[in-house]
Amino acid sequence: MTSADPPALRVPVGEDAERWTSRAASRRVLLVVHNVTSAGRLLDVLPLFHDDFRVQLLVTSTESSAFQGGVRELFADLGLPVLPWAQALATPVDLAVSASFGGQLSALHGKLTVLSHGVGYTKRLSAPGDESGQPTFGLSPEWLLEDGRPFVDGLVLSHPEQLERLRRVCPEAEAASVLAGDPCFDRMLAAVPYRERFRRALGVRRGQRLVVLNSTWNPEGFFGNGGDQDVLPGLLPRLAAELPADDYRLAAVLHPNIWYGHGPGQLRVWLDRALRSGLTLVDPAHAWRQALLAADAVVGDFGAVSYYAAALGTPVLLASAEQDRLDPEAPLATFVRNAPRLDPHAPLRSQVEGLLARHRPAPGPASFTTSAPGASAALLRRHFYALMDLPEPPSPALLEPLPLPPYVPPRRTAPLNVRTRVSGADVWLERTTGHPYDAVGDAHLAVHEDTRDPGDLVRADVIVREGPPDDPRVGGAEGWTAEVLRRYPHCAVAAYVSGPDTCTVRTRDLGVLHLAGTETDPAAYASSLHAWLAAGDGPLPVTLRVRVAGGVHEVRVARA
Repeated sequence: MTSADPPALRVPVGEDAERWTSRAASRRVLLVVHNVTSAGRLLDVLPLFHDDFRVQLLVTSTESSAFQGGVRELFADLGLPVLPWAQALATPVDLAVSASFGGQLSALHGKLTVLSHGVGYTKRLSAPGDESGQPTFGLSPEWLLEDGRPFVDGLVLSHPEQLERLRRVCPEAEAASVLAGDPCFDRMLAAVPYRERFRRALGVRRGQRLVVLNSTWNPEGFFGNGGDQDVLPGLLPRLAAELPADDYRLAAVLHPNIWYGHGPGQLRVWLDRALRSGLTLVDPAHAWRQALLAADAVVGDFGAVSYYAAALGTPVLLASAEQDRLDPEAPLATFVRNAPRLDPHAPLRSQVEGLLARHRPAPGPASFTTSAPGASAALLRRHFYALMDLPEPPSPALLEPLPLPPYVPPRRTAPLNVRTRVSGADVWLERTTGHPYDAVGDAHLAVHEDTRDPGDLVRADVIVREGPPDDPRVGGAEGWTAEVLRRYPHCAVAAYVSGPDTCTVRTRDLGVLHLAGTETDPAAYASSLHAWLAAGDGPLPVTLRVRVAGGVHEVRVARA
């Protein structure tokens, strides 16, 4: 142990711990964390020990993973006693639960059970110090045996097909295997009824389609630049330009190893233009499943999230279909071979719309993700308590419901190219951050006041800001709109968005107006009003029929 290592615990384990503990638990359970990715599966099963006064929970990190970012923060959130790895190896426990291999797991003093932290066991990865081939991570002799014998007391499998592969490649470990379903997928299945809530949390409005971009952490993944071509940098601005802002909502779910390997700050730097165009980065530890449940389509790669999406029945388009890292016999590999591919050089909107129109859920992902849907909690608790030689608690074994994520509507500060067509009180509207080559209609420029380039404001026809209606910093809605029209002579409409369905606008001829509607972005109301006025305004008040996202949205326009 070096001076930088945390000190060994004295409570509730350690030298003379009995002197200091308030409760003496009859069983010790050690959660073994490799990185934030594997910790996610341990958090899934943590509630199986709730309310049991007989069990003392402990946590440790093997520190064997290259991805150590976020682990300390996760431990702080858990609030469980943290054992330095050296002390964990020396401390007798009744059960150690890990969701990955690596580190000296065989040296732990106690029963050891290992869960998969993905969708079964699918990836090829050499064991440390073994360069003889590409065994399947967690399902091969290289990972499961020591001196020819399995060192795990429980190898949790989610489906019998994994057991069949295990029998073929490592029959010595078959006796340790246990079929116990997939707790991660069970939590998603239980949350399906709350899909609309998750959509609203992401600011998805009526008629909008949520497209989730997803990448695993490998260089050949969607986010990586180690494959045949580096797709993402050129694809992101095209997605924002070709998918209209009122018809589509974009979010990104990046593997925790990307998030913590490069740093969330670095990701925001790389994705700055996309974020200003309305992309939302989803918390990879606490909100990715909710985003998946909310999605209308997923553009992903060969990672587990794409497979989970397909298992939920969501259309998946693969931007990277690398298979060299996959066990060719794993169901994920079959899915990757057969899933539709994204053509990064073809028009994107037609590909997404074609995917949605033609989609028919494939039976494989839903069938192979788990053989015991909804039953993993009971099966896993039975397994854990059997290893501890402890009767199960009398209450039902239950997992934690997926939490409702914070409200994160898109905040577009990149300029929007707006195309409109007006007929009476009907306004057809399409807004994108670029001008697609096949775009039609009268065009104007709508710009958020927080745009990166001040020159955008000089050219803007509509300038937008959001905030409380009486914000004293900007002089309230009326003060701000008056200031904008004085400062920018070219601007025709200043729009102050004060709520999810309302905004105050000022025009040069009609003064201050109040706009109220439902289920679309109030900034779109302002652009609709600008187009209607440019076409020859009629008497006020008026109700505009704004046609976006495949629907008609009534917007009431009245003098303030």
